[in-house]
Amino acid sequence: MAPSSERPAPHGAGLSRAAETKQVRRSDERRRTPVRRRRRGSPRSAGRPLAPRVLPRLRHEEGSPLKLFSELSISPALVTALNANGVTEPFPIQAATMPDALAGRDVLGRGRTGSGKTLAFGLPMLTRTAGQRAEAKHPLALVLVPTRELATQVTEALAPYAQVLGLRQTTVVGGASITRQIAALRNGAEILVATPGRLADLIDRRACMLDRVEITVLDEADQMADMGFLPQVTKLLDQVKPNGQRMLFSATLDKNVDRLVKRFLHSPVTHSVDPSAATVTTMEHHVLHVDDDTKRAVTAEIAAREGGVIMFVDTKRGADRLTKHLLAAGVTAVALHGGKSQPQRNRALDQFRTGKATALVATNVAARGIHIDGLDMVVNVDPPGDHKDYLHRGGRTARAGESGTVITLVLPAQRRENARLMALAGIKPHTARVRPGDPELVRVTGARKPSGSAVTIHDPVHAAAQEAAKPKTNKVSGTRGRGRRPAGAATAGAGTTAAPTGTPRSAGSTRGGRGGRPRTDAEGAAAGSGRAGVNGRGGTPGRPAAGSRTAAGRGGAVGRRARREDGAGGGRRAA
Repeated sequence: MAPSSERPAPHGAGLSRAAETKQVRRSDERRRTPVRRRRRGSPRSAGRPLAPRVLPRLRHEEGSPLKLFSELSISPALVTALNANGVTEPFPIQAATMPDALAGRDVLGRGRTGSGKTLAFGLPMLTRTAGQRAEAKHPLALVLVPTRELATQVTEALAPYAQVLGLRQTTVVGGASITRQIAALRNGAEILVATPGRLADLIDRRACMLDRVEITVLDEADQMADMGFLPQVTKLLDQVKPNGQRMLFSATLDKNVDRLVKRFLHSPVTHSVDPSAATVTTMEHHVLHVDDDTKRAVTAEIAAREGGVIMFVDTKRGADRLTKHLLAAGVTAVALHGGKSQPQRNRALDQFRTGKATALVATNVAARGIHIDGLDMVVNVDPPGDHKDYLHRGGRTARAGESGTVITLVLPAQRRENARLMALAGIKPHTARVRPGDPELVRVTGARKPSGSAVTIHDPVHAAAQEAAKPKTNKVSGTRGRGRRPAGAATAGAGTTAAPTGTPRSAGSTRGGRGGRPRTDAEGAAAGSGRAGVNGRGGTPGRPAAGSRTAAGRGGAVGRRARREDGAGGGRRAA
């Protein structure tokens, strides 16, 4: 047989085109395989950190929408407590962030005010801290907030769930007794909610250490930046565990917040939900053009509507003036601003929540951290300074899916600036020109003409405190010499110099220690007291009698005790 002249068939001959393509792909993969092996075998980069902790497994599958809290690896007792409080389905920000937060990852969450951020970081924080016990002065989890009101809100929102898990919470804010806060930290607390100023003060006093904090949360970080807290926040974050979990939540993210993210968050998972009030379909926005001479009357008619309303102004003085005007017009109103002590601010909020006051006149101190159930209207009596303030003011209403209305009163000279602000906020408001009594004003706001009869707000709690602060008659309180003395009698207590009745205070009069100058006729003798200023504070001409001085919390042991119980004393004031 003659030898065949045909060459051997090449590798792959007789295969279909699809099979040839598949074979070529396999050949390419084999050629690339050694390169991948060399990469896997190369030395680990010195700058690549090891995983700081083992992430727990979740029952919830990543990528699938979270519909129930029970889908997460949280305590059944916690789920039961949520159901008991009517919290069954997570809000969008909670559904987005909680799986990552429970896994111990750093989280950057962006959601509008009232979107449910507190539980979004609070439930994972409580779950991951459960079962641990904090030592004295060494909290395990830290929540930093910009205002006292927000600190109180966060603490109250987390309290029932912390109790279920056996965790202790404490809150440290300025304007409250620092002595009590030191005692609470000394007793031990796993969860610490704090404002930066007061926490820095406690750390300076060695009353609190952050070296064991595993979980750190920054809530409303953009407002902390706006209020100038970034230097303090940076110092505080430098003291927590470097490999701990950090979560940052905010309604807006700007350059200052971005610096915090880049420095302190490690490969954060970012979730953005409801970025602005413009996306909230349950919130209406109205701009009402008013004249200078009718603005106050329009404001009073809106405040007299049925139901509560928060009215925002620019300054503390403006808040006090508007409150007095509304009270004189027959509207029960209270003021809330940074010039008020913490007990005064708490009383104002309680009066508004309970319906004793129907109008809360506030500065931007209330723009975050205040949650009022059922509040359906916010009025910008003074237009806000920028679009972020507008969003946060408006965020007091239409919270958690409820409906609400935001009204902005605009004078002729403010129209151009307000139009620019609305554009930056992404708002297209309904616009109308109104005067007192206009049907359009009534339709939009429910305005009513106030009674015109001046009103006052009775506070039984405060009245009881004043009554309890009054001194007992003819009772001498030990060696301090604060008892009542017969009229005209000279006082020989320590540091006290007797003087003829009516003698004005001289430059050399003593004010320190337990002494002071003797009281004048107008201050004591005319009231039948004759008591000298031996309480360490002295007095000023024209002061009321001893009883009213003590009731005001400025003189006597009873008065000082009332001040301590009221929470106004102790420590320097911080944010």
